[in-house]
Amino acid sequence: MTIETEERAAYPSDLSDAEWAALNPSLPPSVGGGRPRTVDLRAVLNAIFYREQTGCAWRYLPHEFPPHTTVYEYFSMWRNDGTWHKVHDTLAVAVRESAGHEPQPSVGVLDSQSAKTTDVGGEQRGYDAGKKIKGRKRHILVDSLGMLMVLVVTAASVQDRDAAKLVLGTARTKMTRLQRVWADGGYTGQLVDWTRTECGWTLEIVKRSDDVKGFVVLPHRWIVERTFGWLNKCRILSKDYERRTDSSEATIYLAMTRLMLRRLTEVTPENESLLAQTT
Repeated sequence: MTIETEERAAYPSDLSDAEWAALNPSLPPSVGGGRPRTVDLRAVLNAIFYREQTGCAWRYLPHEFPPHTTVYEYFSMWRNDGTWHKVHDTLAVAVRESAGHEPQPSVGVLDSQSAKTTDVGGEQRGYDAGKKIKGRKRHILVDSLGMLMVLVVTAASVQDRDAAKLVLGTARTKMTRLQRVWADGGYTGQLVDWTRTECGWTLEIVKRSDDVKGFVVLPHRWIVERTFGWLNKCRILSKDYERRTDSSEATIYLAMTRLMLRRLTEVTPENESLLAQTT
């Protein structure tokens, strides 16, 4: 028996009423032709976000949530049909508009992060010789706000320049306003010409000066580093615990979805207007 959110003490990861109101319209309706949906979708989402924040295994979800098999069924079903990706992209547009930006960005920042995998096995694992990490690599393209535009998870052995073509190639089909992309020195070489020829964009390499010692904030690159910092706050992303790369991508989309929901439901006149449009 599922205990309703209001009948138990709330976890910090639970959706507030405003966050649920912003998220609910983007979720798929129940499939017609069968029994009406009886599961509490808000409780399912709370369980999924609880796992995101705590990093626990599915079977270790607290008993006041729906059965872990039910929660995982929704996670995997909406992973397979692209729901998590679609929900994320819908909220990303709302975040940009609430900040006074156009729905689509004109600039982006590209980077990657290697993450260790575990002994559960799974597809696409490799060794990043530069970082000395055995696992997978998260390649992301973010906008000027740090919001995720494109995500690709590969084996850690895949070179950044090779994966960048997958990322930028995907962005080319989605981002009609994009004109300039910033990246670090790992993306130098033929990729600069490839980006100009294949995408019609400028790939600008932001390098660290050899004369500067210690930590220094580099122009533009700090934006994507901040995004990785946001992701690292979710314990499920401290390593890559998933067997499948599409599950890895789904957990990242969910982490960004949770962050964007918090942003959108902050009490500002712009957010109140946007929230009224989604409810």
